[in-house]
Amino acid sequence: MRRRVPLILLLGPLLAAGCTTDPAAPAADPSAPTTTPTPTAPAVDYTAWQAGRSTPVADKVYPARGTDAVDVLHYDLAVQWAPPTRTLTGTATLRIRPVRDAPDLTLDFMPYQLDGVTLDGATVTAAVAREKLTVSAPVVADRPVTLVVRYHGRPRSTPMPSHRKDVEDLGLTVTKEGGLWTMQEPFGAFTWYPANDQPADEALYDIRVTVPAGWTAIAGGTPAGVSGTTFTYRSTDPVATYLTTLAVGKYQKLTAKGPRGVPLTYWYRKGVDDKLVPYLKKSPQYLAWLEKKFGPYPFPSGGVVVVDSASGMETQQMITMGGKIENTRDRRDRWGSDLLHEYAHQWFGNSVTPTSWTDLWLNEGWAKYAQDLHTQETLKLSAASLDRYLREGDAVLRKKLGPPGRPDPKRFAEGNVYLCPAAMLREIHRQVGDKTFFALARAWVQEQRNTQQDRASFIAFLNERTGRDFTKLVNAWLDSKTTPKQITVA
Repeated sequence: MRRRVPLILLLGPLLAAGCTTDPAAPAADPSAPTTTPTPTAPAVDYTAWQAGRSTPVADKVYPARGTDAVDVLHYDLAVQWAPPTRTLTGTATLRIRPVRDAPDLTLDFMPYQLDGVTLDGATVTAAVAREKLTVSAPVVADRPVTLVVRYHGRPRSTPMPSHRKDVEDLGLTVTKEGGLWTMQEPFGAFTWYPANDQPADEALYDIRVTVPAGWTAIAGGTPAGVSGTTFTYRSTDPVATYLTTLAVGKYQKLTAKGPRGVPLTYWYRKGVDDKLVPYLKKSPQYLAWLEKKFGPYPFPSGGVVVVDSASGMETQQMITMGGKIENTRDRRDRWGSDLLHEYAHQWFGNSVTPTSWTDLWLNEGWAKYAQDLHTQETLKLSAASLDRYLREGDAVLRKKLGPPGRPDPKRFAEGNVYLCPAAMLREIHRQVGDKTFFALARAWVQEQRNTQQDRASFIAFLNERTGRDFTKLVNAWLDSKTTPKQITVA
């Protein structure tokens, strides 16, 4: 999750002492003239994008974002950035499975100027109002369609629903130098492309970004080549909209190999981010530690892009880290610790994604606990000190922010959804022991790869794998207004 852990600073003594195109078709150049497909275009074979099939649900925390009426299977995004005019020009091709019959299609979208919209090759009427794109054409349940939206305009960000001091507005942000970067949790993808902007609808992606000579474009997914000044990225594992990223700037590139030869790419700004390069180079070490605990890294590539932010985000395959994250006297390795946290999210949150924002704790609790275990091991802290830190921190955060299983929409990703579920996982860990706990953790992420999960499925998994009933313990830790007393599960 966006970064993070400023509330750990309240509890610093412990840490001081011891969160496309058709695959067979060539990528299109977004700068080339656009032609409108004819209604007689041949039928599209949608089986190529079945790995992007999801079961969207209406999100109760942010009901204005996303919809359960459509399932986007694939986004093909061809965008061009012009720094002198601060103009983004895009062609978004969406392969969509309607979930039910409807008189129109609705997606989240910032009010860019629409330059043309087609559905299955036919020109259709469309409009953007109140950050919703409405396409006036009927659709039939489970009969996939291809929506093409051409647009241009100046990007604008959207407010972050949180009181955290280390976050900025959400979505595509223009830098004073004319570059771009984005972080968009719990929403904000709609600030640069039409999207079903909610976590339950994951999709495959092809992203092509054209920039001026001397500039670099970075996006999530696996690098798929550079043609002229067009940079291409492809995601063959499904991605939630909040986990997509885009950065444009004058970057330096470093490459490395992670465990089992996984290719890693680091992007930083020379003269601005140089002090962070040693942390970037620790990535193979961080990934090796995480693989030892949770099994193989779940994606074909990884990396980090440094942007002009005070936060960080676990964007899939290409972590977005803020260069303004500062170390403190109590946490002198905060940037590296936060980077490990974001890498942990590649397992917890990216490979296994929450069905709705009600279960943000399922991402952040696991990533935070992984971060705490790494800190404990690195600093050689005692088990008792970690127990004390988590229980004392839990008491402070529940009193201030409430229980983690009932998030306040106005306080997104504040400390209770990090530390409180980490304290719960610590209690489960203590009761089942190291061998069983890490076997559970590995099975949770490896056997449910590329799925969406929630509290009920987590409890069912935990009970089935242990042969013990942890229902009361989990519900107490997620719903209690005060730190639960010891609940021993027989």
